[in-house]
Amino acid sequence: MAEEEEEKQGMVLLSHGWQRQQKIHIVVLMELVPQCVWRINVDIPEEANQNLSFGATERWWEQTDLTKLIISNNKLQSLTDDLRLLPALTVLDIHDNQLTSLPSAIRELENLQKLNVSHNKLKILPEEITNLRNLKCLYLQHNELTCISEGFEQLSNLEDLDLSNNRLTTVPASFSSLSSLVRLNLSSNQLKSLPAEINRMKRLKHLDCNSNLLETIPPELAGMESLELLYLRRNKLRFLPEFPSCSLLKELHVGENQIEMLEAEHLKHLNSILVLDLRDNKLKSVPDEITLLQSLERLDLSNNDISSLPYSLGNLHLKFLALEGNPLRTIRREIINKGTQEVLKYLRSKIKDDGPSQSESAAETAMTLPSESRVNIHAIVTLKILDYSDKQATLIPDEVFNAVKSNIITSINFSKNQLCEIPKRMVELKEMVSDVNLSFNKLSFISLELCMLQKLTFLDLRNNFLNSLPEEMESLVRLQTINLSFNRFKMLPEVLYRIFTLETILISNNQVGSVDPQKMKMMENLTTLDLQNNDLLQIPPELGNCVNLRTLLLDGNPFRVPRAAVLIKGTAAILEYLRDRIPT
Repeated sequence: MAEEEEEKQGMVLLSHGWQRQQKIHIVVLMELVPQCVWRINVDIPEEANQNLSFGATERWWEQTDLTKLIISNNKLQSLTDDLRLLPALTVLDIHDNQLTSLPSAIRELENLQKLNVSHNKLKILPEEITNLRNLKCLYLQHNELTCISEGFEQLSNLEDLDLSNNRLTTVPASFSSLSSLVRLNLSSNQLKSLPAEINRMKRLKHLDCNSNLLETIPPELAGMESLELLYLRRNKLRFLPEFPSCSLLKELHVGENQIEMLEAEHLKHLNSILVLDLRDNKLKSVPDEITLLQSLERLDLSNNDISSLPYSLGNLHLKFLALEGNPLRTIRREIINKGTQEVLKYLRSKIKDDGPSQSESAAETAMTLPSESRVNIHAIVTLKILDYSDKQATLIPDEVFNAVKSNIITSINFSKNQLCEIPKRMVELKEMVSDVNLSFNKLSFISLELCMLQKLTFLDLRNNFLNSLPEEMESLVRLQTINLSFNRFKMLPEVLYRIFTLETILISNNQVGSVDPQKMKMMENLTTLDLQNNDLLQIPPELGNCVNLRTLLLDGNPFRVPRAAVLIKGTAAILEYLRDRIPT
């Protein structure tokens, strides 16, 4: 609302001619800043030379120098050194222009507290910027910066620094001298490491390192006592760091990495954690110590390799638990589809169960016949799963299907192979199969055999080479969840809009450029839509009318609005924001 008010004032300012005020907001497209703007503190206005009588309060040109200049969303390619004629500026906003550099005269804006140069074409920062010792907010996101200026650490009053979406490969150790920093955004760069000295930032609360090339995190980061929000999504982490001193950490986002193990040591110090995002990793289990996280509200374990959960997880007071895309064998799919509270209720009921222990029920024993040495008969007979996963096979052997015999099969898991097409014999199981996992293969098309599995409720096709889905999939009238993440889709497949039973669509990490909000509104059962890391240049406001959505994930797209401050508030806030912008 404040930004809208600034824009209104700026428009009024232009329509009534130039005036010296504390703030000027230029909203017309221009390639050069008019000279009268730079000289507004110097020149006496024309009306002062007219034969008119002015009272003291009306002589505005004698009141105060300009303190705020907003010349964003223009076509400026450069600024002149006349910038020095505005030494009283506290705010300079020049975002969304075409600037390739900043004038050296910027060093003379000693009163500047907020500088926004985001969404330009800066390749380097002038050394003079380090003279701005009163600067508190510096926004440099979406430029072409490859390094950080020497002396940057002299900005000792800096509290908010955004360097996201640049081309940085390193962060200098001297950076740690920014002792007043509260928020640091380094996301979407090319960082392979963070300096160990980062722990000197004693006031840092928000650190965003999403979408980099980080393979490890310095152990020293664990000593950042003020840290509350830590974002490490979409990196190359293989291990989760320990956080012995981060007692105030409220949100930890480490999704889309390569983390294989979660242990008690990783969890026991996270006393204040509210959100734990572990989606799209390689976790095979969850330790019982997860119950130490008594404040936890949101836990995302989707798209891992977890086959069982500790029953004690049911004792946590979770508001959101995501389990999609795991080969869970101890919880029926229909329970998972009913949502978080039903899953927790089920887990609690199992704590007092006198049956076999959880580890026994989840174990894959070697009960095989000599002629079926590669087939998990125990999974077929006891768990009703036809499992031939992680074999790197180009074809599913006939003996796998032959082993089914008269047994009932509800789940098929052929993930982590080299399949280029859907096994034709899957159609033999069309009367009973409800879950199919074909993720991590080399599928480039979907054959009609899959479309004949009319009892299908869960379909995992992530990490393949798909760019389209056949129209015949409309016959999957019971399908509730489909995972298409990490494929090559450039649009949301049209057939999905006609599968009205769908509750969850996961299509992150593709190249989707648009969605149809009118068709999506007709999908009344859809509650989860993951569109992260696609090519959405804009989000249609009408998407806000999809009020049944409970989880809408949009991070990692190139759109400018809604901004990150809205996205971080969650789905309800995003939908409300979009509805407010529907043209009337």
